[in-house]
Amino acid sequence: MKINGNQLSVHLQKKLAPCYLVTGDEHLLVDEALDAIRAAAREQGFSSRELHVATAGFDWSQLRNSSSNLSLFAEKRIIELRLPTGKPGRIGSQAIVDFVENTDTELMLIISSPKLDRSAQSSKWAKSVDKKGVSLPLWPIGPRELPGWIADRMRRAGLQPDRGAVTLIADRVEGNLLAADQEIEKLRLILGEGKVTADDVGTAVANSSRYDVFKLVDAALTGDAKRALKILSGLRAEGIEPVIVVWALTRELRTLANLTDAISRGADLASGMQKTGVWSNRQALVRSCIGRHQHGDFHRLLKAANRADQAAKGQSSADPWQLSTNIVLGISTR
Repeated sequence: MKINGNQLSVHLQKKLAPCYLVTGDEHLLVDEALDAIRAAAREQGFSSRELHVATAGFDWSQLRNSSSNLSLFAEKRIIELRLPTGKPGRIGSQAIVDFVENTDTELMLIISSPKLDRSAQSSKWAKSVDKKGVSLPLWPIGPRELPGWIADRMRRAGLQPDRGAVTLIADRVEGNLLAADQEIEKLRLILGEGKVTADDVGTAVANSSRYDVFKLVDAALTGDAKRALKILSGLRAEGIEPVIVVWALTRELRTLANLTDAISRGADLASGMQKTGVWSNRQALVRSCIGRHQHGDFHRLLKAANRADQAAKGQSSADPWQLSTNIVLGISTR
């Protein structure tokens, strides 16, 4: 059956389907829907997850083997399949159909892809998921719906925006949901929970515009350690809270770690960046940074970021700025 994005939460509170197909070109919406399905599955005892990314040359026997391999401890398992093109081909289509037939209360299949064209929607594999499980097409948020989406998201983040605050953010992000999400998170970190006016948004933007935390991240990604450290020093001089700096570094490190994990499993970096929502104008930066590092480097830096986060929140006596400096150098150099 097909459901809309706003029906997913209610659906997940009921009996889970054995298979899901999540499609759409808005990476944020797709990723959050997948996270919600995984979380509901974990609550239902699905403790094991196996990921396949069907890039060019993918061996479809891997998917077939996943349905037949029995866990030593009889775990409930999630098999996740990502289709970067939305077109698995003849062999892949049959493999998906066969797998869907094997899904049950112990084995769940979750497929994600960009928006499907008309032929893909009417394909045998897509119809097999629709018949036995749930298809969830996620549509872009239009200009008329964007202010309501932003207002709802701000409220869920603990913010109470007035109409002017919502309008200002909508104008700034120009329809980019990932940018909107970043703006809301930055406001929450800067202002804390509570009422938010247009003046608050303007002040927060002004306070972080000279030495923006995102410019810090980009400088580190390019390998320009000197510039990155200069921006970090400027952020500190401007009175920016270190928790905001640590949040931006941690967010980027999670993406880098996930990408290197995917590469180690044989995935293609380009499709990986597309799936994780790396904007096209930043993909060269990410590619350059990953090329300077080895698998495992970003996981070690994530541990350092966790220590910096604890220090920034007063949970340890360490200096969050010094720890942030070490992280910036770790990203910038090799």
